Amino acid sequence: MIYYRDGRTVLARQGIDRRKVELAKVPKHVRDAVIAAENRSFYEDAGVSLKGTGRAVWSTLTGQQLQGGSTITQQLVRNYYSGLSQERSVTRKFKEILIAMKVDQSRSKDWVLEQYLNTIYFGRGANGIQSAARAYFGKDVEELSVSEGAYLASVIQQPSRFAAPKGSDLAAAQERWRSVIDAMGQTGALRADEVASQVFPKLKAPKKPFELKGQAQYMLEQVTAELNRRGYSDEDVNSGGLRIVTTFDRKLMQAAERAVSDMLPDGTPKKVRTGLAAVDPATGEVVAFYGGKPSQSKYYDSAFSAKVMAGSTFKPYTLAAALDNGFDLSTRVDGNSPMHVASASQSIPNDGDRSYGQINLVSATQNSVNTAFVDLGQKVGLDKVAKTAEAAGIPAAQLDQHANAAAFPLGVASVSAVQNASGFSTFANKGVHMEAHVVKSVTDADGREAVVKPLATKVVGEQAAADTTYAMQQVVKYGTGTAARLYDRPVAGKTGTTDESKAVWFNGFTPQLAVAVNMFRDDNATVTIPGYGTQFGGQLPAQIWRAFMTEAMAGKPVEEFPEPSEYGWSPDYSEPDRGRGDLPDQEYTPPPDQDDWDVPEPDITGEPLPDEQPTEEPPQDDGRPDEQPRESSPPDTLVPDQPSIQQDGSATDDDRTGRRLTG
Repeated sequence: MIYYRDGRTVLARQGIDRRKVELAKVPKHVRDAVIAAENRSFYEDAGVSLKGTGRAVWSTLTGQQLQGGSTITQQLVRNYYSGLSQERSVTRKFKEILIAMKVDQSRSKDWVLEQYLNTIYFGRGANGIQSAARAYFGKDVEELSVSEGAYLASVIQQPSRFAAPKGSDLAAAQERWRSVIDAMGQTGALRADEVASQVFPKLKAPKKPFELKGQAQYMLEQVTAELNRRGYSDEDVNSGGLRIVTTFDRKLMQAAERAVSDMLPDGTPKKVRTGLAAVDPATGEVVAFYGGKPSQSKYYDSAFSAKVMAGSTFKPYTLAAALDNGFDLSTRVDGNSPMHVASASQSIPNDGDRSYGQINLVSATQNSVNTAFVDLGQKVGLDKVAKTAEAAGIPAAQLDQHANAAAFPLGVASVSAVQNASGFSTFANKGVHMEAHVVKSVTDADGREAVVKPLATKVVGEQAAADTTYAMQQVVKYGTGTAARLYDRPVAGKTGTTDESKAVWFNGFTPQLAVAVNMFRDDNATVTIPGYGTQFGGQLPAQIWRAFMTEAMAGKPVEEFPEPSEYGWSPDYSEPDRGRGDLPDQEYTPPPDQDDWDVPEPDITGEPLPDEQPTEEPPQDDGRPDEQPRESSPPDTLVPDQPSIQQDGSATDDDRTGRRLTG
């Protein structure tokens, strides 16, 4: 049984229904019915039937269908001991005979019968006599009548056919039931008058199979995968009687699906995928996600499985690496465009090839200035950037192939929504990353509970995390992410728009919850929505993020982020550009035709979908969102200058003279 995080609401039922019961609780007439139907000499034989086994071996040797004739002990051995039930050969039959004889010599007949009754399959997804009693008659095994017990005994021979018999199957079931009643008379279990008085029982309507709907399919896949990683085999999951409590919040799962469905227009092309993931920073628990419509893709979801370029949502990892290695928020970097880096044969531009001059790290983050982050990556060291991102939960395998590229800080590595939300949760958790996970606890059939303890990794210091968060607050207040503002509480976040808008992101967090939203196409084409045009991270992704967080944070206490460092900080530290009436620049990620930047295709798979009909798009002024109001600029503020950068790239504190910063 798999539950939502409350431990009460059932998410899924996996495997088969098996409920163990002591032999003493099984009425004698039920035991007699099974013995009469399956093995009348059970209490006298040596655990094997030589005649029955001989028939089975002969039919196997001659190529005929394998026949029955096994005793109850042999049937138990086949089901109870692994490795026998899958083999259909003479060798298996001899193994079965030898083990059955050994069991008969070492165990009592009552022990054998109890194990048999608790393991045999009765159809309707029920293993064991107790589960069968509930499935067929809606009562416990102790309450079964003679007629009902005889029916369950008759089902053992053909459980699939007799599970819900109709027509000719019903006639066959009735005939088989009558033969069991007669056999009980022949063995002395029933008197002649009792045999004559038995009436075919009324069967309870079969319970509808447990159907997984919507996101539940994806939830079950992720739970099973994590259990496998934690050492639970598929056999453990399917037949171990486990009680699994997940991290998923049912209401937040519903809120995630609503946020996506409400914000995306009806004309959204089918090839456009949207993923959402929400992670608790303090625990690493994935409390909610939206993985897309299972009807569109059976093989991957958009939250866990699909990985697309991170774009500018990767820049905060670069910022955090710098702030944890001697730099600070007032550090100035080169924001001019284009930028020439010795390790890259092609120059790297800003959006619109706009130059910003020497700008501080807050302005660089707020306006998502590409060249500023390329410059910062060169100064702090790309190895440190990769180390920070990996410690924040992004697997090294997704980073290594890009880690030496000059454009690495711009997000050329591909990540999933869960990985990116988990990475940003590090900043909300004071620089400590809690391993993302979807299982809270596992209780086995004997009642032993194992609580999942996620791995905690210190990624950066508390102050570096606080300063990184402060810079991202300015993105939401004044920069490219204003559409994600929550008016009742502080928000930090970062937009991401890759080349030609092939993947667009908004990642953001409050102190209590980190959420990532991405949009991409499964054919790696530009994300374009009829009526909305080409998308940027600050448009629909940010609006979906806000819709989800508005519901998720409702009623939650308002918590403040930690204060940024005193050095180089003032309440009005960040200042949007003056003299510009348009919005902050959108991000730019190196195009895939630049070999030196080594940009991968999105790592997604799925079923081919029918091409959408082309839709005429409305004209756009400059490709930038027009729904994001630009706040008035804060007043100019005197702040200390950056530490000077030595030739070896290290930061020093030689020059701390105050000077006026702009941009």
